[in-house]
Amino acid sequence: MSIVVQHAGKEIGVPPSRVLSDISLEIQDGEFVALTGRSGSGKSTLLYLLSSLDTPSEGKIEISGKDLQKLNSDDLHLFRNRHMGFVFQFHYLIAELTALENVLMPTVKLHQKEKRRPAAESLLEQFGLKEKMARLPRQLSGGEQQRVAIARALVMEPQYLFADEPTGSLDSVNGDIVMKIFIDVNLKNKTTVVLVTHEPDFARLARRQILLKDGRIQQP
Repeated sequence: MSIVVQHAGKEIGVPPSRVLSDISLEIQDGEFVALTGRSGSGKSTLLYLLSSLDTPSEGKIEISGKDLQKLNSDDLHLFRNRHMGFVFQFHYLIAELTALENVLMPTVKLHQKEKRRPAAESLLEQFGLKEKMARLPRQLSGGEQQRVAIARALVMEPQYLFADEPTGSLDSVNGDIVMKIFIDVNLKNKTTVVLVTHEPDFARLARRQILLKDGRIQQP
């Protein structure tokens, strides 16, 4: 199974402005792919299309053989919850919940909170947060908050992990920690990782780079 994109494009705004043009690519299950390019090249927009958080203006995108554009809202949310994890530049943790409770958020709608609690605790322990599970986000450093967000993205054991500039607000030490987590998840769990980054050193850690320029894929 894989992610298959056929001649996808994206326009936004009124009058429409072209962001992506004629994107065709395939990402095999278990790959670690970095989307790279200058600011404004369209890499984050492409990530949002690949992850079904946005829809293309034209073309077709299939994930695991499913055309997600044809799913109704409930089925799409269920597919995302079961098969996808998302990490963004900012962690978007819920301020009133502890680190552990934040990690367990994706389990609530699927009524798997208690079932997944050991996995959530294990993830936080793996990420060096064993002693901080009961702390609120404001009691954690920026790097620790981002690790909580990654644990939240992984608690349902997703097949696909989408990350948009996850190291963008971190210092180099915490950025390295985050990248090591992604590499480990990809190698050990065979999770497909699609990463947007403007950091060349981080992009080189992926097994494949896809370079965008002015909304188009550049051939190597």
